Amino acid sequence: MKWRLLGGFGARDKSPAARASALVAQGQAALDNGDVAAAVVALRQAVSLDPVSAAARMNLGNALAAAGETDAAIGEYEGALRLDAQSASAHYNLGLALLNQGEPARVAQHMREAIRLREGFAAAWVGLALAQEAQGELDAAVESYACAHRLDRSDPGILGNLGLLQQQRGRYEEAADAWRRALALRPADAGLHVRLALLYKDHGQIGAAIEHLERALALRPGHAETLGDLGNALQERGDLDGAIDCYRRALAEAPDHAGGHGNLLFALNYHSNTSAAEIYDAYREFDRRFGQPHRAARRPHSNDRNPARRLRVGYVSPDLRRHPVAYFLEPLLAHHDKAAVETWAYAELAGEDEATARYRGLVDHWVPTAGMSDDALAERVRADAIDVLVDLAGHTANNRLGVFARKPAPVSLSWLGYGYTTGLPAIDWLLTDAACAPVGSEALFAETPWRLEGSCFVYRPAEGMGEVPALPALARGAVTFITLSRAVRLNEHVVRVWARILQQVPHSRLVVDSRNYVDAAICGELRARFAAHRIDPSRLELGFHTPPWSVLREADIALDCFPHNSGTTLFESLWMGLPFVTLAGRPSVGRLGSSILRGLGRSEWIAEDEDGYVERAVALASDLPALAALRAGLREQMRSSALM
Repeated sequence: MKWRLLGGFGARDKSPAARASALVAQGQAALDNGDVAAAVVALRQAVSLDPVSAAARMNLGNALAAAGETDAAIGEYEGALRLDAQSASAHYNLGLALLNQGEPARVAQHMREAIRLREGFAAAWVGLALAQEAQGELDAAVESYACAHRLDRSDPGILGNLGLLQQQRGRYEEAADAWRRALALRPADAGLHVRLALLYKDHGQIGAAIEHLERALALRPGHAETLGDLGNALQERGDLDGAIDCYRRALAEAPDHAGGHGNLLFALNYHSNTSAAEIYDAYREFDRRFGQPHRAARRPHSNDRNPARRLRVGYVSPDLRRHPVAYFLEPLLAHHDKAAVETWAYAELAGEDEATARYRGLVDHWVPTAGMSDDALAERVRADAIDVLVDLAGHTANNRLGVFARKPAPVSLSWLGYGYTTGLPAIDWLLTDAACAPVGSEALFAETPWRLEGSCFVYRPAEGMGEVPALPALARGAVTFITLSRAVRLNEHVVRVWARILQQVPHSRLVVDSRNYVDAAICGELRARFAAHRIDPSRLELGFHTPPWSVLREADIALDCFPHNSGTTLFESLWMGLPFVTLAGRPSVGRLGSSILRGLGRSEWIAEDEDGYVERAVALASDLPALAALRAGLREQMRSSALM
């Protein structure tokens, strides 16, 4: 909400002199008109003429606060209170100034005094709530906001703040309710529409999120950030054409927004009707805009070239927390040869959890990077004399590709977090394998592919996944196919092919389990798409379970998506005894499934076209005894393969 400093006490009947009183009025008028410098001059003169005028001191405090001179403003408010300790306005204004100084206990003290002195002081209740939030007294802050709202039901800012607090507490319904009520008071507030939309999106209510983002855009046409948010929501619904259109419109408004260009690249990876060459052109454009401008400023590296010393390796990631990356990164860090390699983690984190604590124990040096500019972080990497800098995010959220564009280490590579090129030739290598990046596909990568033998992944299963049960189809008498993929991967080609499989495997059903399918509208759209291929909706089971171990136990065969394959969920399916079928498509996001199966030693489940995909899935489903035997031994085969 917007804060307004409260005005002075008015003219006094006795002293100060008439000139001082006139200067107070003149200063207040200047402040109201936005002329802060003139207000400060006039009010300082008033205080000089009448140093015992509480009105002059508090108005000078207001002017100094508006000028950003918080310490001086605090001094004037304190002076005003020494002259009139019963001024609710002075307590309130002093509390606001102290809030900016990080003194929540004193803020709370003065806000409570303001509330005691003035009945119905809604703004002071809000100030008290903010102080309570800063001290971690969240339940008390909620009650203070409620008191403020009862006193002033016309201010949407109070409800806006309450919604933010409820979101911080993890109270989704309460946050949504507060923002809906705020919008009822201020329906033309585009920012409130966006805030509510992002809350809906984070909780799987994609249709509602899109509705509010479209309203926000109607209020702020061409707003780049809102266009990007709408693109993200459309992508969640599986509307890639709509998402890509939003991203391009956002970039037309804000062409220098690297994250917006990254969103476009991310969406293009999934597009089923765009060629690999066309997609790579967009990556080259990213380099032209955000990589090449830093080329001239790159400096030689002075790293010690003594081959006997330990190699310094730095890992840059926003995912050093509870995240699927851990299933692959933790085994690598745990098995570094400490005698040969010294490790740094450059952690781009807003918060930490138990996984972060594990990562801290696996590296030699931990460097928090949140808030560091790309230039500052690049200089830190140089100062640490890193030999090999590893990007673990690609174009995913909160990446630091801008640092890599500055070439702060003599050798750099990208691996794991993205699945495809970064588009930056400043990064030397893409750690991959022959399945993901077949020989001859080098022109589709800005980096040089470094192909590992077997697979470029090493997997460590999550704890608590449980044992593999017997094949469910033996008891059920029908096969259950499953995918844990998001809606963005279920394009028209995938739906058509999966419908063919269901048609050829009598009584089979398909489980689609993903966060997107808590949204009833998205579920309805998917059922309608399968119905267009003569698949009865009763054969689809749509929902979301986390973790998904229970639904995997009840399924028999997993189906991979294309042209962008799934990732971690394919490993999880194998670990739970489910074979999967994949289609080898575009390097390299379209060949992740192929890499996994080659690493497992099961290349026979890799199809080269849609007909081959259908044939392999139907063949697996047509021999239940063989499928049961396969299920029983798949986990052990995985343990002894290159994947682990």
